[in-house]
Amino acid sequence: MTEPASIEEENSSPPLPEITLGIDIGRSPCCVSVWNGSRVEIWKESINEMIKRYFETFDHVFTDGASSSNVSLSQAHEDAVSNLKDLISALFNESANFPFLMHTLDIKIRPFVAAFVNKVCKSTTAVELLGNFLVNLKEMAETELKQPIRNVVFIIPVSFSRLQQTRIRIACEMAGLKVIRLMPEPTAVALLYAHQQLHASASSHEDMDNESKKIALIFNMDAGYCDVAIIATEKGKRQIKALAGSAIGGEDLLGNMMCHLFPDYENIFKRNVHRDTEITRMASLRSIVHNAITKLSSEASVKVYLTSLNRRDVTREEFEEVNKEVFENCEKLIIQCIQDAKIEVENINDVIIVGGCCNIPRVESLVTKICKGKKPYKLGVNPLDDVLRGATVAGAVNDPSGDLDLLTSQVTLLAIGIRADGNKFVPIIPRNTPVPTMNSDILLTTIHDNQTAALIVVYEGEGQKVEENQLLGYFKLTEIPKAPKGFPKIIVSMDIDDKSALRVTAFLEMPPISVEVRNYDAGRIGYCDESLIRKHGDRMDLVTLDLEE
Repeated sequence: MTEPASIEEENSSPPLPEITLGIDIGRSPCCVSVWNGSRVEIWKESINEMIKRYFETFDHVFTDGASSSNVSLSQAHEDAVSNLKDLISALFNESANFPFLMHTLDIKIRPFVAAFVNKVCKSTTAVELLGNFLVNLKEMAETELKQPIRNVVFIIPVSFSRLQQTRIRIACEMAGLKVIRLMPEPTAVALLYAHQQLHASASSHEDMDNESKKIALIFNMDAGYCDVAIIATEKGKRQIKALAGSAIGGEDLLGNMMCHLFPDYENIFKRNVHRDTEITRMASLRSIVHNAITKLSSEASVKVYLTSLNRRDVTREEFEEVNKEVFENCEKLIIQCIQDAKIEVENINDVIIVGGCCNIPRVESLVTKICKGKKPYKLGVNPLDDVLRGATVAGAVNDPSGDLDLLTSQVTLLAIGIRADGNKFVPIIPRNTPVPTMNSDILLTTIHDNQTAALIVVYEGEGQKVEENQLLGYFKLTEIPKAPKGFPKIIVSMDIDDKSALRVTAFLEMPPISVEVRNYDAGRIGYCDESLIRKHGDRMDLVTLDLEE
C-alpha cells in the first residue's frame, strides 16, 4: 500500500531548476562548469577520447615508433585537435595548422575535416565534429548533476565573426543545447571580476549606489587567440568599455620556435603527412618544443634535444626574440583597447592576466609595462579557469532562480557595414558599440543614370576593403525611380537587439520605399563575393553621401 503513495509523491515533487552550463572548448582538455549555489564546479573531457569514438579508431596511423619518440597515442590525438576553436573558425584549407587532421575540398563556407580510418578516408565538418563533442560534454554534465541539461553559456574569442558564432549555435542545436549567451573570453573574466567586486562591497557593507568607480584591464591569451577588455564598475553597474582581439596565441609561439629550432619543419607538410614516420615526427617536435617553452617560464635556459645525438641550449631571451612580432602585436592590442575605451592608463585600477600563456614572463612584463608597472590582480587560484568561471557566473545570472545580481552591458565585437564607394567597406555600426543599438544610419545614392535597383551587401570586420571582411549577406532595393546619378537618396539603417540579432533596413526617400531584412545570423547558406561581382558587376552599386546634405 505504501508503494503507490511513494510513486505519487515522487510524481508530484517539484521539477528541478534549470541549470546553465559554461563551456570552454579552447582548452585541452575542454571543460564544462556549473554554478552550484555559491561556487563553481568544473568537469573536464579530453577531446582525443571523443575523436577516437567518433572516427572509430586512429590506431593504424601510429606505429610503435611513437613510443620511441616519447609521444603516446593519447598525446598524439591531443595534438591533432587540441584547438577546436581554430577548426570552427577556419574558412580556408589550413592543413598545415593541423598535423593529424586536414581540411579537404577548398570550400570557404563549409570546410571539411578528414581522417584515415583503416586506410579509408572519413570526413566530417568542423561543426559536426563540435556537435558530437558537445553531446559528450552534455552527457558528462548530466551524469554528474543527475538531471537533464539544456542551457549553455559558450565561450568564444573576441575576433569570432557572426558567421563563426553561428557555427557554434548550430553545433549546440545538434547537441540539444540552447545557447543562452555567446560570451567573449575577456567579457567572462570581466563578469567574474564584477562578481568579486560586488561580493567585496557586500562584505564591507558599502552602499552600492556609493560604490567608487573602478576600471580594470583584462588580458587573455590562450593557444589560438589574444583578447583584451576594459571594464568599468560603478554604483552597481558593470560596463564593457572596449574589446580587442586577434588570432594570435600560444600556437604562434610554438610554431615560431619549431621553425627556429627545426628549419626543415615546414617542409614536412609538403610531403605525405599520412606516413607513419612523418606523423610521429610532427608529434615529437611539438612535444619537445612545447616542453621547452613551458620550462622557460620558470628557467633562464633549457636544453633541447634536436635529435638523439644533438642537443642545444635555448634561452628565454632567444625565445622572446624569435617571437618578438607576436609580443609586439599583443602590445598593439592592449594600446588599441585602451584608446577605444577612451581612458587614460593612469585611470586603470586593476590589471588581470589570464589564459594559457599567462605564466610566460614576457606576457606579464608587456602588460604591466603598458599599465605603468601595476601588479596583476589575482581572481583565483588558477588563472586557466577564470574564463570558464566567468561563463558559469553568466549562467547563474541568466538563471531565474539564481541569487546573483550583476548588470554588465555588452559591445559589438567587430564593425558591421556595407559595400559602397567601389570596393570599400563602409562601417555603419563601429566596433565596441554598446548593445542593443538602434538607428545607425548611412546615406547613399546611385552611381549610374536611370539606376533602378541597389544591391545592399553587408559585411563584418575591420578591413578597409570588402574582401578583407566577412560577407554576411545581401538584398536588393528595387523600384528606384529613373533619375540622374546622385539624385535618389537611399538610407541604410542597422540595429542590434539585446539578443544580438542584426536587422538591416534600406529606405528610399522619394518615393518612400523600404526593404527590411532581419537576422543575418542564419549562416546556413554560404555567400560568395566573387559570385555577386560576376552576376551583378557594378550596375547596382552605391556611393556614400553626407547625411547633412
